[in-house]
Amino acid sequence: MTHTLTIIIPVYNEEGNILRVEKEVQKYIDIASIPVKALFVNDGSSDSSLKLIKEVVSKNSNFHYLSFNQNYGLSSAIKASFDHVRTSLVGYIDSDLQTSPMDFGLLLAEIEDHELVTGVRSNRKDSFKKNLTSKIANTIRRTFTDDGMDDTGCPLKIIKTEYAQRIPMFKGLHRFLPAMILLQKGRIKQVPIKHFPRTAGTPKFGLRNRLIKPLFDCFAYLWMKKSYINYQTSHPATSAGAVKSPVEENTEILPN
Repeated sequence: MTHTLTIIIPVYNEEGNILRVEKEVQKYIDIASIPVKALFVNDGSSDSSLKLIKEVVSKNSNFHYLSFNQNYGLSSAIKASFDHVRTSLVGYIDSDLQTSPMDFGLLLAEIEDHELVTGVRSNRKDSFKKNLTSKIANTIRRTFTDDGMDDTGCPLKIIKTEYAQRIPMFKGLHRFLPAMILLQKGRIKQVPIKHFPRTAGTPKFGLRNRLIKPLFDCFAYLWMKKSYINYQTSHPATSAGAVKSPVEENTEILPN
């Protein structure tokens, strides 16, 4: 089967959620309007997450995985996934399942006319403190990026892969995905989605990396926006006889 969408699932110490993720994502795969597969990215988990991921992959052909040798962070996990995906669309969902895989259908309905479609959590089920800091951070980022997005941190997105793979790598990448698509003259849209309380595991982001660090990342984004190279060619060049090397999945990835 030729798949159209790969759903990437970054994982860092989420042993209590892995089997639930398989169940919920598989439910969406079963009813999706296009062929879908899933890609776990183990970000150096120190619990049994990798063991459980391997068990899922061994018995479910719709799931694959990459694994880092240590914790490199969410942005690295997302970027590694983008680099390895070979489907025309790439989706993203957090392994805490505070968003529903079923809502990928809402995003797919808009992706034909856009390069990125993101969810917006209209009725968030987080603590007052988390909601407040996220609201402040989103306001700051929107002021810097002028991307018009109300919830850039929403962990439910679909992107056309050719655009995702042109996004340059930097820490904090996951907070600027819509803005990075705009730099490529792409079209973006946000769609209201459901949000749920976390039922297992613990949050990986606190005040520092939800509010303070993103502020500094905004200045880095401004430099990148000013320096970003974006061009088009009228006659794309190709190398005669060039063959793209296949990417091996279910592999231990050891970044330099």
